[in-house]
Amino acid sequence: MKHVTESQQFDLKNIEKIFQLADSLEKNKDLPLKGKIMASLFYEPSTRTRFSFESAMLRLGGNVITTENAREFSSAAKGETIEDTIRIVNKYADVIVLRHFEKGASIRAAAVSKIPVINAGDGTGQHPTQALLDLYTIQKEIGKIDNLKIAFVGDLKNGRTVRSLAYLLGKYNAIEIFFISPKALKIGADIKDYLKRHKISYQELENWNLILGKIDALYQTRIQKERFKTEKEYQKYKGKYVLTMNEVGKIKNKSIIMHPLPRVDEIAVEVDSSPKAAYFKQAEYGLLIRMAILKLLLT
Repeated sequence: MKHVTESQQFDLKNIEKIFQLADSLEKNKDLPLKGKIMASLFYEPSTRTRFSFESAMLRLGGNVITTENAREFSSAAKGETIEDTIRIVNKYADVIVLRHFEKGASIRAAAVSKIPVINAGDGTGQHPTQALLDLYTIQKEIGKIDNLKIAFVGDLKNGRTVRSLAYLLGKYNAIEIFFISPKALKIGADIKDYLKRHKISYQELENWNLILGKIDALYQTRIQKERFKTEKEYQKYKGKYVLTMNEVGKIKNKSIIMHPLPRVDEIAVEVDSSPKAAYFKQAEYGLLIRMAILKLLLT
């Protein structure tokens, strides 16, 4: 594994290795990446992913160079291509963590990079490390991944986290997926074709009332304002699915509620106190997963 660009590159053996390493790093005191430098190259806003990766690198003894808004405060503003930027950053760092607004940018970057490139989200494409930490959350909180019933809710057309996790779930047994969204924001045909090839059962619905009592995990997502061309179009879907304690009460006691964050108004604050709420734990598990990935790539 030289680069991390998409979820499809991981098989069950890879995933298990990453999970085992993440477990071992929970009480890490070693500094295996001392002297290594990570370039945090973010062309889109991020708090969790950027801080998570930077914290992971520092906890492993490495160093970080970073730019928070490379779209405006880098040579990209002067017209430099992503390929040339990556070639230059290769001279300064040992690994690049890339967040970009264009789908497929990380694959383009990896094609010219001599050092590892990690996709930290590329437009409406993928977010593979988020998918791994989501899967790890399911394993840690539910205790299994096979025989899982999961509902994805919200903007599934533009949601790269949903796409990435769906690819990973396709590798497990007896998975049942419910895609809950407005028709205009439904999951892409490429994901549905992938799930069919891997014999994964799925349903597309516009209402979640009939499935809340069946699922093991509810994966809530926000309606992504930045993906809409106009404010008017965004307002058509804003607030379409708002999770309150009323809905939480219909979900099985041992089920979990997930969210890649940030949230806007799609999960009421009152839900935070529910033992079913796992979205802040996801961030904690994400640190361990990213530590594991960095260690695998750099040692």
